[in-house]
Amino acid sequence: MADKDTLADAKERFRLAHDAEAENRKWAIDDLMFARMGEQWPLHVRKQRELEGRPCLTINRMPAFARQVVNDARQNKPAIRVRPADSSADPETAEIYNGLIRNIEQSSNADVAYDTALESAVYTGFGYFRLSTDYAHEDTFDLDIKIERIANPLTVYADPTSTAPDASDWRFGFVTDLMPLTEFESKYGKNTLASNWSADGDDRDSLWRNEDSVRIAEYWTRDEYMKAIVQLSNGQVLDAKLYEANKPLWDAQQLTVIGERETRCYRVKQQIVTGAEVLETVDWPGKYIPIIPVYGDEVNVQGKRYFRSLVRDARDSQMMFNFWRTASTELVALAPKAPFIGPRGAFDGDPKWQSANVKSHPYLEYEGSIPPQRQPFAGVPAGALQEALNSSDDMKAILGIYDASLGARSNETSGRAILARQREGDVSTFHFIDNLSRAIKYAGRCLIDLIPAVYNTERMVRVLGEDGDVKNVLVNPRQAAEYGKVYELARGKYDLVVEAGPSFSTKRDETQNFLLETMRANPSTAPLLMDVLARNMDFPEAEKIAARFKTMLPPAIQKMEEQGEDVTEQTLMAQLSQAQMQMQQMQQALQSAEMQKAQLESQKVQQDGQIEAQKMQLQKAIEDQRGELERYKANLDAQVRVYVEQLKAGTQETAQLRQHAAEDRRATADMLGTDPGTAGTLMATTQDIVAGMQAMQESLAQQVAGLADVMTAPKRVVRDPRTGKVVGVEPVMPAINPAIEAQMPDAPIQ
Repeated sequence: MADKDTLADAKERFRLAHDAEAENRKWAIDDLMFARMGEQWPLHVRKQRELEGRPCLTINRMPAFARQVVNDARQNKPAIRVRPADSSADPETAEIYNGLIRNIEQSSNADVAYDTALESAVYTGFGYFRLSTDYAHEDTFDLDIKIERIANPLTVYADPTSTAPDASDWRFGFVTDLMPLTEFESKYGKNTLASNWSADGDDRDSLWRNEDSVRIAEYWTRDEYMKAIVQLSNGQVLDAKLYEANKPLWDAQQLTVIGERETRCYRVKQQIVTGAEVLETVDWPGKYIPIIPVYGDEVNVQGKRYFRSLVRDARDSQMMFNFWRTASTELVALAPKAPFIGPRGAFDGDPKWQSANVKSHPYLEYEGSIPPQRQPFAGVPAGALQEALNSSDDMKAILGIYDASLGARSNETSGRAILARQREGDVSTFHFIDNLSRAIKYAGRCLIDLIPAVYNTERMVRVLGEDGDVKNVLVNPRQAAEYGKVYELARGKYDLVVEAGPSFSTKRDETQNFLLETMRANPSTAPLLMDVLARNMDFPEAEKIAARFKTMLPPAIQKMEEQGEDVTEQTLMAQLSQAQMQMQQMQQALQSAEMQKAQLESQKVQQDGQIEAQKMQLQKAIEDQRGELERYKANLDAQVRVYVEQLKAGTQETAQLRQHAAEDRRATADMLGTDPGTAGTLMATTQDIVAGMQAMQESLAQQVAGLADVMTAPKRVVRDPRTGKVVGVEPVMPAINPAIEAQMPDAPIQ
């Protein structure tokens, strides 16, 4: 296409994009100035209040809500994961893709590009970042891919016919910059005033220049074309033109065409243009326009797309909040100080009355008989403060971000409940973070498309592991390398997924906590885990210490890890065969265990029956023994009753003997007093009576002791005569005094 046609096409497309995005851009600028710059009062209201000397307070709460979304995304970085998509792709090469993309992101400060684009989407409704290529070093021809941020999203003009959630269906796009005339002339060596602008004064030229600046634009185009491809008998797919150019070579290998068709392809071109000329043309090696949009809240109304920021619907609530806080402040500040009121002349006597409202005087004197009185304070304007609180609650309800998400204390007490409340705020704004994940996924597709085209020569590239370890690998070798593994990036097809979650540093913290808790709960595992714990620590010489701990591991574990690092195909087959043999042995052992289990269950059933029969026999024996014990108890109770009756009779006889002895002593005394000659006979008689009483007392004591023996008789264990097992206890019949037994009547056995 001639430059003239290119310029005409660029001007027309730019005008279409400019007109289609005019409303979105107007709202974006208003939202940005409102939320970030604090321009939250209508211009005419501010001017009127300034003329009247009234305040216009701005208490901007929008950045706190916006940072809640942006910083949440910073804590959970989306990561690109490449995986094989066909049989020709290699899983190890997929890991090289992952490491190369991580290296591109790190060397380009891609996190800055992602964060800037998301922040623009939150504040303005859309943001962008881009891919570019540059030489790896000053003295080399090797190219590297870069991820760059676009700080000002308003410099990008997208294809207005696009409907995809990313830029995958863009047919064109612009990245523009208004450059001062002097800078333009210095950079390009051209006088823009002398450039070939439209002779007819096309109104489109007003979008490209003004009196002191000229618009420079990267004009990106993506044109579709059809290409013929062929499939050879060995399954290889080639461009039909390439096959025709090298047909003798394929014929020599006896390869024939087994299929032919046309496929849809895309050609992407970058042109640096002004409104007057094409300054530069570059063919882009990929098939996608490398401008990645991050959209905010997308709304489609009758085919027209609107991109809304987070703060769009909360603007009115924020303005009302500012107004009512200003009104309450104004009412309190402008309210007159409480004055003193008194009769005329009451304040003439003491000049201190002139400063009574600003100074504290120890005393004040007044004239007349009526003392001055201070009027009460008008009070805080409760209505204005309540309206300010209502406006604050409106903002939270509109944004879906409540106090718990902003770190304020709430009624919840448990950690789980607090996290659940905070998660509600994250869910209400998650579409912004999810849109960032979609944009990064599109960037990953662009990278997978670009990497084989940019890294298309034999070279050493640096790849990064997930933990930040650096490794250099050889890609696209011309012949088999003499050392190590080599990777062909153009062979096979690869797909990708985007995972949003904690960064690797956070995962390392979780690993440390898990290992420490495991060793604290089970100290014996410490020697087996210390090398892993040291590797996940961030301090100097951590790797060296981990290597030393690794030498202390058991030989079996060391051998297992060494094999895990460098395992040949033969070793894998041997391990597989060994695993199969172990599985067979385990199956045989399992069958044997099942048979033993069945036998044990059968024996258990038999033993349960025998035990049940023995239990029934023992129960019958216990019942019989219980009957014998009851009969013995009845006999013993009858004997005790006999003893008690005998004791009662013995007590009465003793009392009668004591009475007779007393009468004898009185008679003896009388006799002694009248007839001393009979004293010896009476004395002998008295001694015989005393001896009889002593014998009777001894007999009574023996009876009481026998009764006590019966009541405290010892017990003995009763055993089953057949099994010898203990079945109960029974009292032992004490030996009864023969003298008492002779006097006891025979008690019938019940």
